Amino acid sequence: MKYVITLTLLFFSLNIFAQKPCEYNTNVTDSLGTYKSTKEYMISEKNFAGNSSYIFYSLALTDGLPTLSVQIIQKSKDFLKANCFDKNSKLFLQLNNGKIITLIHIDQENCGTMLRDDKGFDNRVNSGIFMFMKDSFEELKNSPVSMMRIKYLTDTEDYILKKEFKSELTNEIYNPENYFINNLKCIE
Repeated sequence: MKYVITLTLLFFSLNIFAQKPCEYNTNVTDSLGTYKSTKEYMISEKNFAGNSSYIFYSLALTDGLPTLSVQIIQKSKDFLKANCFDKNSKLFLQLNNGKIITLIHIDQENCGTMLRDDKGFDNRVNSGIFMFMKDSFEELKNSPVSMMRIKYLTDTEDYILKKEFKSELTNEIYNPENYFINNLKCIE
């Protein structure tokens, strides 16, 4: 009887602590090299007075170089200010343990694309690719992220990352504060 109880407890504990498998959008190896990219994951969602903004992360590994892709989508009937990424743009992540991790934007200017939908909303989609600094992986794997700051060409914006939220857009539950803890293993 003790054997059955022990086996049952072991089985349940393995299910509880099992790691979630990595989900890739792209995973290619060819004569040019290797590239793999995780699926996009919502980090922030704001809906207020007819204005919406969404931020998505995706991790990529290109021939051994890990990067973080950030996609910002804004939707409004009012004027949408363009925040541009350039070679001096940075992404700062403040960890719960007090440390700050800096990611550097690649040398490519991007102010996004403006699209008007059939309901009269302006939609701005802006993407940036950031490189990890040496030795930042271990800190990100071990501590949740409490805040993100994006330094654009002419502006700086802060975002508080929640432990958990339910998206109004997708109706899914997201855990942005643990994004790196759960996903960095996918590009190592």
